[in-house]
Amino acid sequence: MLLRILRTRGPFVSTIAPFRPVTGQPPQMDPSRPVESAIRAKLSRALAPAHLEVRNESHLHAVPPGSESHFRVLVVSERFGGLPLLQRHRLVNEALRDELATSVHALAIQAKTPAQWESDPRLARSPPCLGGSKNDGTAAHKLSGRD
Repeated sequence: MLLRILRTRGPFVSTIAPFRPVTGQPPQMDPSRPVESAIRAKLSRALAPAHLEVRNESHLHAVPPGSESHFRVLVVSERFGGLPLLQRHRLVNEALRDELATSVHALAIQAKTPAQWESDPRLARSPPCLGGSKNDGTAAHKLSGRD
């Protein structure tokens, strides 16, 4: 059965942004954060979460200021009941297919059932970025786009 479930879904990718609680109203698009707003809206529609946190962690990486490329999400949904972690992540990835194919470089996912959230209501922290150009002394010049 697990193999059948795994074969029905696409490739696995994972990531999260700032806390904004889910309300009974549809998420509003924030023109200053279009990617974050799209993530929030799509996860709300696809998974009807009891709790949703979206954190933009782009500032922790060597990217230009204001970037929306690295996210961490915490999704608490009844839809995750009885599903293994991999299948939960695939549901999130499927909902965010367009963003993952274009603007989102990294997505950390915490996918919990309401019971799991009740027993541990914490959002995991990302480790410090030590790779890529974060420790490259010429990163500012490279990111400026000047040759």
